[in-house]
Amino acid sequence: MHLRIASVNAASGRDLASGAVDTFVLTTAVAALDADVVAVQEVDHLLPRSARADQTALLAAATGSSGRFVATVHGTPGVVDGFTPAERTVPDEPSYGVALLSRLPVLEWREERMAPGRARLPLPVPGQGLRWIPDEPRAVVAAVVATAAGPVSVLGTHLSFSPTRSVAQLRAVRRFAAELPRPLVLLGDLNLPPGVVRRVLPWRALVTGPTFPAPAPRVQLDHALADGLPAEARVSARIERVGGSDHRGVVVDLTFG
Repeated sequence: MHLRIASVNAASGRDLASGAVDTFVLTTAVAALDADVVAVQEVDHLLPRSARADQTALLAAATGSSGRFVATVHGTPGVVDGFTPAERTVPDEPSYGVALLSRLPVLEWREERMAPGRARLPLPVPGQGLRWIPDEPRAVVAAVVATAAGPVSVLGTHLSFSPTRSVAQLRAVRRFAAELPRPLVLLGDLNLPPGVVRRVLPWRALVTGPTFPAPAPRVQLDHALADGLPAEARVSARIERVGGSDHRGVVVDLTFG
């Protein structure tokens, strides 16, 4: 049985070079990965900056998938006082968060939100320079997908820019994953380098190499980690540019069963 999975930090469809948001370029690039399951971070939902597009629905249509969007904030992140924490996903509310796409049947969806840290973080905001922005809530979304070899759990997340908070959130993801069926794969922008990830979550790293910043990556922030993978499983992986994002995407091919 062959399963291709991928993780993409979409950067809301913004092109790193021009700063313009183009959801069509994003959806075309993600579809070209030809992955069975894709975890997508930094996804816009009905926000003015992305022409009020439902990016999850457009990504799902482009990839022939079902999709689940989990809002982490309502409003536009990266704008001082421009967003509020999302306690739930509201279909008609302009929001931002993470998404998971699957072209395989989904047996079960699960999600969990994680509280932000209290500190404000210095972040570069297009056209505004460096601004002190409140930390955002985060979320993890999971799909238990049906494969020819049995159920496989795939998780997607995007952790905090604050290292202390992202470590705590990674521990929360581990607790969330404890009851999910194995094999299990965690995908996402963890905002942590491999050494820290290994100490907090000693699962099998499926891909190794720098992913950020995209033009000349120096550090790996985007990861694919597996738990309970069969010993006979064969793994191949690659890191590649996806649209104009400031992160490179990771693509993993698994063969087992």
